[in-house]
Amino acid sequence: MNMPGYLTTDQAAERLGINPQSVYNLANRAPDFPKPVKVGRTSLWPVEGIDAWRAAHPARRRRDAK
Repeated sequence: MNMPGYLTTDQAAERLGINPQSVYNLANRAPDFPKPVKVGRTSLWPVEGIDAWRAAHPARRRRDAK
């Protein structure tokens, strides 16, 4: 599905560097994570919301990374 300004769950996960299930987990657990728009059974995530959330929550560095 291609809707300008929105990402599929797989695209949102790739953009955030996480797996698709984690996108749903964040949507359910993080109050400031953007909510999806449902088109049928498909969840579409706003690009601006995903980017703003990432800017406010930088990726964590792995402990063993140097």
